[in-house]
Amino acid sequence: MGGLESLGINLPVLLAQIINFIVLFGLLYLVAYKPIMRMLDERSRKIKESMEQTEYIKKQAERAEEEGKKRIEAAAKEGQEAIARALKTGEEVKREAQQQAKEDAEVLIARARTEIQRERDEAITELRKEFADITIMAAEKVIDRSLDKKAHREIIDKVLKESTTLKKG
Repeated sequence: MGGLESLGINLPVLLAQIINFIVLFGLLYLVAYKPIMRMLDERSRKIKESMEQTEYIKKQAERAEEEGKKRIEAAAKEGQEAIARALKTGEEVKREAQQQAKEDAEVLIARARTEIQRERDEAITELRKEFADITIMAAEKVIDRSLDKKAHREIIDKVLKESTTLKKG
């Protein structure tokens, strides 16, 4: 043992220090190392969970963004379809209104023609009566006597009817 003491190492002190180191190491292991390791493991687990949750939220945000884009596209498409339907309906209404106006105009023209024809026929009838009366008055003056108006009127009407039949035929 003389060799260790020449180096300045005292064996009982060295053994006491080794025992103290082992006891201290054991106490530190029980008191500090395990709780620190538990704390570090817990911290590591929380970080891992946070990262997983962040990744999950990121994926959810991407899906929500894609869904939002799809909804916007669908809404735009639906809006375009609504505009197209509205334009088509407007054109249809315009066409129907034009058709109705045309039909109304044709009905009015037909009524006007009928009315004109009726008034023309009335005017011709009135002219015939007046012509017959004038003719009878002229004949009375020429003959200087009174003629049977009814008989002459029938003769004049017959002649007028024959003349219109000749014109038509």
